[in-house]
Parts: sequence; C-alpha cells; structure tokens
Amino acid sequence: MSVLVWNNVYGFDFTPLQRTALAEPLVDTVEMKAVVTDPGQVFSIDLYTVTAPELAFNVPFELHFNRNDFAHAFIAWFDIEFSACHKPIKFSTGPHAKYTHWKQTVFYLHEVLRVNRGEVIAGRISSKPTEKNKRDLDIKIDYQLQSDDSSRASAGSCDYRMFLSKSSPLKNSDS
Repeated sequence: MSVLVWNNVYGFDFTPLQRTALAEPLVDTVEMKAVVTDPGQVFSIDLYTVTAPELAFNVPFELHFNRNDFAHAFIAWFDIEFSACHKPIKFSTGPHAKYTHWKQTVFYLHEVLRVNRGEVIAGRISSKPTEKNKRDLDIKIDYQLQSDDSSRASAGSCDYRMFLSKSSPLKNSDS
C-alpha cells in the first residue's frame, strides 16, 4: 500500500482522511522484496536490566538504500535472544525471517520518496508512553533523505499514535 491510495478509493477522493489514517502505524506482514534498505538497529535493551523509564527513547538512525526504487514507509520489527537459559533461543520478527504473529509495524510517510542505491536516509526516532495511557505510544520520526540530486532531497517529520489498549479511541492530532 502507498500513501497515494487515498487519492482514489473506488473513484472517491479520500485525501482528507489521509492524515488521520497515517497517524496510526499499521501492524501487518511486509514481504522482504518490498524492503529497499539494509536493516539498521535502532534500539537495544537487556530484559534483565532495563527499567521502565529507559523504554522511552530518542535515538538516531541511518538506513542505506540497496536499490533504485520508491520508499513509502519505515518498517519496524524486533529480534530477540534468550541466552541465559538451558537451551538458548533466538529469532526475528522481521520480513526476512519466518512468519510470526507479531508481524511488522509499518510507519507510512506523508510522501513517496524516489531513492537510489547507495543513498542514505537518516534521522531520529522517539517513542514514549502517551500522557493518558502508559500502554499506548507516541512515536515521532524525523528524517532526511541525503541525495546528490537536489530535486529529490527531502526531509520530514511524522507523528504517530500507537494504540495498544482497547480503551483508547483514535483521535486526530488536530483536535
């Protein structure tokens, strides 16, 4: 799916709904062939030592494009390793690994980026519990496409609301 899908839904222009729809990340399965960058680790925790305040983070990221294509979204997943047990267990929930019910989380951009192999997109991602419900998350992604072609260079900032609890209604950030 692309952000452009809202321009024509069965002949109707749904672009007024686009901003609200894109504010909540989509949990879905992403095929590896749709991934246009090499993966990059953003955040790592040790389940034995992490504290609740440390789960709110604001960290830099850098992703390198591995082909000429279009970028519509950022994709997040987690890799896990249980090494302090009798039989260590390690797996990934990423698109490159065997399917899990956790799937991946898709953060759609407000624009479609035309990217080339070797280019870089860099920025910061922050995540913290919402003010109203500590199970829900406010996520912000600031990014800048670094390109030698000034006509394609781009920067943006996207705010997302991830509702993990059933009691949280979807709200427009403008209200």
